[in-house]
Amino acid sequence: MKIKVMRIAFAILALLSISFTSPAQKGKIEGKITDSKTGNAISGVSVIVKETGKGIATDVDGRFVLNAEPGKKYTLTISSTNYESKEVTEVETGSDGIAHIDIALTPKTKTGEEVVVRSSTTARKESVNALISFQKNTNTVASVISAEAIRRSPDKNTGEVLKRTPGASIQEGRFIVIRGLADRYNQAMLNGILLTSTEPDRKTFSFDMIPASMIDNIIINKAFVPEYPGEWAGGLIQVNTKDIPTKNFFTIQAGTGFNAQTIGKDFYKDGQGGKTDWLGIDDGTRALPKDYTRKAEFDTLSPAAKAAIGKQMRNSWAPVKSNVPMNVSLQANGGFSTKVFGKNLGGILGINYNRSSKYLKLLNRYNNIDEFTYKVDTVNNYNDGKYQQDVTVGALGSLSLQLNARNKISVKSIVNVNTSNSVIQRAGNDFSRTDNQVKGSEFTFKENTFFTVQANGEHNIIKPLKFKWYGAFNILDGFIPDQRRILYSKKENTTDPYLLLISNSLSQQSGSRIYQSLSDYIYTGGGDLAYSFNAFKLNQTIKAGYMLQVKDRLYDAQLFANYLPASGNQALRALPADQVFAPANFGNGLDDKFGFDAIKGNTFRYLANTILNAGFVQLDNQFSNALRVVWGLRVENYDQLVGSVKKWDPRHFNSKVTDFLPGVNATYKIDNKTNLRLSGSQTVIRPELRELSFLNLYDFELNASVQGDPTLKRTKVSNLDLRYEIYPRAGEVINAGVFYKNFVNPIEQYFNGSGGGSSTINYINASKATSYGIEVEARKKLDFIKALKNFTFQANAAYIHSRVEDQAKKISRPMQGQSPYILNFGLLYDVEKYGLNATLLFNQIGERIYLVGDVQAGAPDVYEAPRPVLDLQIAKKILQKKAELRLNIADIINQKQYFYQNTNSKTSFQKDVDAYRFTRKFGTTYSLTFNYSL
Repeated sequence: MKIKVMRIAFAILALLSISFTSPAQKGKIEGKITDSKTGNAISGVSVIVKETGKGIATDVDGRFVLNAEPGKKYTLTISSTNYESKEVTEVETGSDGIAHIDIALTPKTKTGEEVVVRSSTTARKESVNALISFQKNTNTVASVISAEAIRRSPDKNTGEVLKRTPGASIQEGRFIVIRGLADRYNQAMLNGILLTSTEPDRKTFSFDMIPASMIDNIIINKAFVPEYPGEWAGGLIQVNTKDIPTKNFFTIQAGTGFNAQTIGKDFYKDGQGGKTDWLGIDDGTRALPKDYTRKAEFDTLSPAAKAAIGKQMRNSWAPVKSNVPMNVSLQANGGFSTKVFGKNLGGILGINYNRSSKYLKLLNRYNNIDEFTYKVDTVNNYNDGKYQQDVTVGALGSLSLQLNARNKISVKSIVNVNTSNSVIQRAGNDFSRTDNQVKGSEFTFKENTFFTVQANGEHNIIKPLKFKWYGAFNILDGFIPDQRRILYSKKENTTDPYLLLISNSLSQQSGSRIYQSLSDYIYTGGGDLAYSFNAFKLNQTIKAGYMLQVKDRLYDAQLFANYLPASGNQALRALPADQVFAPANFGNGLDDKFGFDAIKGNTFRYLANTILNAGFVQLDNQFSNALRVVWGLRVENYDQLVGSVKKWDPRHFNSKVTDFLPGVNATYKIDNKTNLRLSGSQTVIRPELRELSFLNLYDFELNASVQGDPTLKRTKVSNLDLRYEIYPRAGEVINAGVFYKNFVNPIEQYFNGSGGGSSTINYINASKATSYGIEVEARKKLDFIKALKNFTFQANAAYIHSRVEDQAKKISRPMQGQSPYILNFGLLYDVEKYGLNATLLFNQIGERIYLVGDVQAGAPDVYEAPRPVLDLQIAKKILQKKAELRLNIADIINQKQYFYQNTNSKTSFQKDVDAYRFTRKFGTTYSLTFNYSL
C-alpha cells in the first residue's frame, strides 16, 4: 500500500512537470492586505498598478494577484473606503517574475481626511516583514518563523527549525521543549487542524516528520486563546504548509554530504536487509514466517512445532561491516495556477527523499549514588556504538479553488515515511552479574508512516459574517518488525570464552525477537462563525465554534525468545552470533538444544479510544484605538478508554472529564511601534494512551523497561504572561516578556535504576509545580554601520526557573526537561544584487533533567549537560539566478553530549567530578545542495 502511494505521487509529479515546463509566462505581483491595528485580512480593497492602470480587489483572505512583466519596477496604489490609502513604490519583479508584498492599512481617522502614505519595499524584505507584522498584530503572545528564515537555515525538518525560536529547544532531534517544559506540555496543529502524538512511548509530536521544504510558516502561540485547543502549557505549534502558487513552477533540488564521524570509517548494519530498505519500507523480509498465524494458535502448539517456526526465521544476529554511503537528498516541487470556469484554481505537489548515516558513540553507565554521602558505586559500564541510517520519503499535495472573492475551498494531503535502521554494538561490564563482562548487539528497524488528508473552506456569507469549516483524516502507522537482541558474558580479566546470556527462562534482553505495531486512526471535524459589528465606533468581533476529534488506537507487541533447558549446553552457548541460532541448533524444547516460545502476557497488547468534544465562545473587543482584548471560554469534554472494552478486564481504564478553560489576552498599543500584552488562562494536560496502559517493554539503549500507570491524573495549568514589544521598522523586532505557570498534578517520568536490565522508567503525578521566567528577542539590521549594511543580527534568550514539590514522594527539584536558560544567536549576510547570502546560527541550552531519579530508592536524577551547536550556511544564486548552490555545515563545534549524575549538591555539570550515565557524540555534517527552477 505504501509503495503504491509513492508510485502515484511520482506519476502525478511526472505529469505535472510536463505542464510546468511550458513556455515562459508573464510575471505576477501578489500579496495580502491586512488591518494594521488588528492584523485581520481586509477583503474588497482596490489594488491598482499605476503604470498600467489595471487593478483588482482583494479576496476573502485579503489576497490579490496582478499580472506584470518580469524584471521591472512598479508602483501600487491601495485604497479602501474605511482605510487610509497607500502608495507603494519600487515593487520589483525579479528574474523569476514574481514580487510578493504584504501591506498593512491604517483605519481612517474620525475626520475622514484622505491620507496617502508612501513607502518602498522589495520582495525579499517583505517576505520577512509580513511575518513580523503578523506577530505584531496577532491576538496573543506568539513567535513566528517565515519561509525565508527556514530557507536560510541548514535545517532539514520542522524539529530542527523550531529550536531557533525564543524559549524553544529540541530533545533527541525531534521533540520540542518550550519555555523549559517537556514535550508533553506542548501541542501541534497542521494547517489549523489538531494533531495527536506520533510516538508509542511518549506524549509528543515528532516534528522531524515534516520536511522544512514543505513549510510556508510556523507560528508558536505561547498564550492560550479559546478558539484553539486547550491541551498545552508551553506552546501551541501551528505548522502551515505551502498553498496556491502565484504562477506555474517546477523546481528540483539534489544534494549530497557526509558526517565526519562516519565517512571513511567502518559502518555496521543488519546483514539481511530488504530490497526496499532504501525507501524506508520493509518489503516483508522481517515478517513473521507464513506458518505463524495468531498468538492464540501459537500458544497451543507443541514445543517442537514452536521450534519449527523459530527455525524459519532469518538467522541474522551478527552485524555486517560495510562502507557508509554518502548522504543523499532529493526534492522536486511543482505548482500550477489556472482558471476553471472563470474560477482561480491552484495546486502544489512536492516530493522529498533524504538518506543519511550517522554513528553515535554511547558511553552507557548507571551509577548508584547514595543521596547523603554521594558515594559512587558503578553497576553498569557499557561502551556502545550506534550505527544508524535514517530515511525520509515524503509527498505533499494541495489543491485550492477560489470560487469568488467571498468563498475558498482547499484540500491538502501529506504522506511521510520516516525510518531509522540501526545497529547497537555493546561492550562493557554489568557488575550485578557474576560473569560481568558483556558484549552484544541490538537490531532495530523503526518505520513510522504519517498520512493526513485535510479539507477546509472559508466563506463570507454576508459582509460581517464569516464561516470557516474543516475536516481531516489522519493515519499514524508505527512498525518495528523483528527487533533482535543478543548478549554474551564472561568473567572479567579471564581467558574464559564468552557464553550466550540465555537460560531456561524467556527474556527480552537476549535471544529475543520483538514485533511491534501501532495504528492510530484519527477523525477531526469542526468549524466556527465570526460576526463583526461596530461598538465604541470601533470594530468588534464575536466568534463561536465546535470541534470533534475521535481517535482509535490498536497497539500490539509480539515477543518471542529462545531458551535452553535447565541442563544447558555450554558448547552451544559458546558459538558466535552468526552461528548460534542456525536452524540445526533448534530442538524440541526437551533436549539440550534451543527451544522457542512467545513471552506470555496480555499487557503487550492494548486498544484505546478517545472522543474530544470542544466548543468555544470568544470576543475580540477594540475598546479604544489603543486597547484590544480577546477573551472567552472553551469547554472540552474528553472521553478516554484504554486497555480493554471489557470492564472486568484489569487493563480496562475509562474516564470522562469536562474542563472549562477561560482565556484573556489584552494588547495595549502604546504607539504604532510598541505593544504591551497581558494574558491569563487555564489549560489542561491529559495523560497519553501509552502512559495509562500496563505495557512494559525493555529499552536496550537505556537498559531499562518502560511501564505505564492507569491511575495517572490529568494536569491543570494556570498561565500568566506579560510582554513588551517594539517594532522599530520593517524587518526589525525587540521584545521582552515574563511568564508564570502553576501546575496541579504534573506528570513526569522517573527512573528506578538497578542492575541486570531490571531498571524501570515509570510515570508519576507529583502534587504541584511552578515555572516562571523571562524571554527576550531581537532582530536588528546593522545598516547604521556602513561596513555592516548587508548584515542582520538576530538573537533570543530565555531564563527559566521551575520547581516540582511533593512532600509525600520527597520531591523538590526542577521539572523534567526544564533548562535554566536557552540561547539562540544568528548573523545574516545578504547581498541581493549578487544573489549571495550567508547565515551563521548558534544554539545552546542549560542543564536539564533527562531522567528523574527515584529519590526514595536513593537514585539521583540524570541531567543533560549544556552543549553549544554552531551551524553555517552559504548560498549563491547562479545561472541567471535560476539556480542556487548551498553549502551547509551543521554542528561545527561537535562537542560531546553528556548525561550525568551529580556526585555532590551542585546540579550544574562538573566534567571531572560527576558520574556519566551515558554520553553521545554526533559529528559534524557537511552537505552541498543544488537547486534549479525550470
